Amino acid sequence: MRTTISSKGQIVIPAELRNQDHIQPGQEFAIERIESGEYLLKKLSGGDSSGLVDWLLSCPEKGWFEPMPSESTDLL
Repeated sequence: MRTTISSKGQIVIPAELRNQDHIQPGQEFAIERIESGEYLLKKLSGGDSSGLVDWLLSCPEKGWFEPMPSESTDLL
C-alpha cells in the first residue's frame, strides 16, 4: 500500500488500514529508523478514553469543560 508525505512532514495512514486497526485521531505512534529509507511505525497502546467527553459534559457544574475542535489532516 502506498501513501504520500505532506509538505508538513505528515504521513497519511490509508483509511483501509485505519479502519482495520481501529486507529482514531489523536492516537499516538512510535517511529523507529531501522536504516536509511526503512522505518518501523508502532501504534502505542493507551488507556481507553471512550466516553470521556460525554462523562465530562454530563457534570452538573457547567462551564468548566468545553470540547475543542481537533486539527485534521483530511484536507492535505
